[in-house]
Amino acid sequence: MPNYQYRVVPAPQKGLKAKGVRTPEARFANALADLMNTMGAEGWEYQRAETLPSIERAGLTKTTTEWRNVLVFRKLREDDLSNFTPELLAAPAPVALDAKDDVMEAPAEEIVEDAADGFETEDEHPGGQDGAIQMLSDNGVEELSDVAGMTNSLERLAASRKPKETSD
Repeated sequence: MPNYQYRVVPAPQKGLKAKGVRTPEARFANALADLMNTMGAEGWEYQRAETLPSIERAGLTKTTTEWRNVLVFRKLREDDLSNFTPELLAAPAPVALDAKDDVMEAPAEEIVEDAADGFETEDEHPGGQDGAIQMLSDNGVEELSDVAGMTNSLERLAASRKPKETSD
């Protein structure tokens, strides 16, 4: 069974001037013949003309239906699809997940200072919370569980913004 590819082009809406072509009908026929000859030279075979609806915006809230005239061409596909055979891949091996594998936590000794990202070790701030340790052990996947506790940086920020009580 042959495989075709199709091309749909807008039909000419006005005539094309040429030497010896004077009437509007002749100019329109000239424009249509020029389009047909151009497509035929590229190997496209004329199939049919269609008038199809096109819903377009008119102003801010209105839409109108415009009818568009198009010409349909086809040509035989150059690439032979009968030689194509898809390669079947082997099914992946099943992986069993444990409940404790869902949350990855790094031990405190693995948390190292990363100057580029501004991470701090737990040794520098011994009062660090578990939430900070859990946030520093990022595996690149967005974690949806709640973070327990506040990080040291958030505690310092809250302390700096807390209004100082003055006795007036």
